[in-house]
Amino acid sequence: MTTKTTNIINWSLAGVVGFIFISSAMSKFFGGEETLQMAKGIGLSAESFQVIGIVEFVSVMLFLVPRTGIIGTLLLAAYMGGAIAIHISHGQSIIAPAIIEAIIWIAALVRFPELKHRILHSNK
Repeated sequence: MTTKTTNIINWSLAGVVGFIFISSAMSKFFGGEETLQMAKGIGLSAESFQVIGIVEFVSVMLFLVPRTGIIGTLLLAAYMGGAIAIHISHGQSIIAPAIIEAIIWIAALVRFPELKHRILHSNK
């Protein structure tokens, strides 16, 4: 695979992750009554939901900046782990958050060769 192809895949995957989380964070900031009902449905206040939106936004910004991307990856993965736990505790399907979690890890493994090396290769 050429460097150009790798870069296109790299930034495309990062763009997908960025779009997902920036959209989600913005809906937590600026969402209307439907967003508030969703927050209440999982036992959160509007203020708590906005704090979660801030965490989402900061995490995705760290992910998108190459220098802090691994930290952002870990924060987004932890965030999605929490989302999966909330879905399970409320009897909801975990398919969507699990797919997003997989996209995060695929994007990270493509973007950060050192992470790929650490995870996929043993220390012999």
